[in-house]
Amino acid sequence: MDKDILETFEAAKKAADKAAEAGDGSSEVDRCVDALRRLRRIPVTMQQLVETQVGKRLRSLKKHVNSKIQAEASVLLEFWKDVVIQETSNSKKNGGSESKSSVEVNIKSERTETFKIDSTPKAGPVNMDRISTSETLNFVKKDKNQGSNTDRHKTEKNESSESGGCAIKANRIPSGSHQASTTKKPSTVSAAPPKLTTMIKCNDPIRDKLRELLAEAFSKVSCETSEDERDEVRNILDEVNVCDPIRVAVMVESVMFEKLGRSNGAQKLKYRSIMFNLKDGNNTDLRRRVLLGEVKPEKLIVMTPEEMASDKRKLANEQIKEKALFECQREGAAKATTDQFKCGRCGQRKTTYYQMQTRSADEPMTTFVTCVNCNNHWKFC
Repeated sequence: MDKDILETFEAAKKAADKAAEAGDGSSEVDRCVDALRRLRRIPVTMQQLVETQVGKRLRSLKKHVNSKIQAEASVLLEFWKDVVIQETSNSKKNGGSESKSSVEVNIKSERTETFKIDSTPKAGPVNMDRISTSETLNFVKKDKNQGSNTDRHKTEKNESSESGGCAIKANRIPSGSHQASTTKKPSTVSAAPPKLTTMIKCNDPIRDKLRELLAEAFSKVSCETSEDERDEVRNILDEVNVCDPIRVAVMVESVMFEKLGRSNGAQKLKYRSIMFNLKDGNNTDLRRRVLLGEVKPEKLIVMTPEEMASDKRKLANEQIKEKALFECQREGAAKATTDQFKCGRCGQRKTTYYQMQTRSADEPMTTFVTCVNCNNHWKFC
């Protein structure tokens, strides 16, 4: 049957192609229309239409240049749609009647937790006894007259188990016994707001562009965190994945516009400084802290370039400052040597030193020591 449908459709398709080239007066138009009418007389099912995919291919004939072919293709397509709708409705009716007539339902599941609770006059602790996971649960529909005479009711409840699943039998124990009870508590997961899939526009091309650049920078944080060499950074990867880069980008841009004004105004240099540090490939720490909320947008817009620098850059700047403090004394008068200090590099005691007030006035002075032998520098307070 599938072969007949495909052959007839191919004949109609070839005739339609030739009719488009020859024009309306061609005999190919009649051949195409006859083939489409033969297709309508062939009994088909929904499964055959799905397997042959003729319904999708027939849509191209609805746009044919010839009006007769268009009309016949539309009629055939509507006829096939009615067939699909009728089969779907029949299957639903059959499924509903079978479900109503079923009296006994057997459910077999290897990943199921079954709780069997026997009620007693006095409620006590619950005794959880493990039973086999392959036990079949039978739900039997009882007659209404027999339901009033029963003095013990058993309730069986199936719950899906994510940890492999085992059946558990829970029996009530009198309150006089002191047997320990174990209960399984569901894990609570903090619900996070859904992530945005599209950028929130504000009908301002300049602001929209800034939001896109910020979202692009924040979207790199997850990959950068997973590839970071520091363990303390990789351990917060789950927190980073929960954050929404688009939402944070919109928030940062909105605060910048509210506090600083437009990016092409008086605060143009401040805009450039913030965007440069957020997009810098070596400044992963600032992007991560802003995304996690450790650095609020209100604080970001007042930070200096030194404060926005990465941890590695801050350490390098500190080393440069310390070196400059040592180098600034080289042009002064020659200092006397002393043996009060021992060099940690070469072990010699031939050193020079000087003192400088680097902290507040009530703090002790800082002593800078230089080894004459190996030019090693160190300081202490």
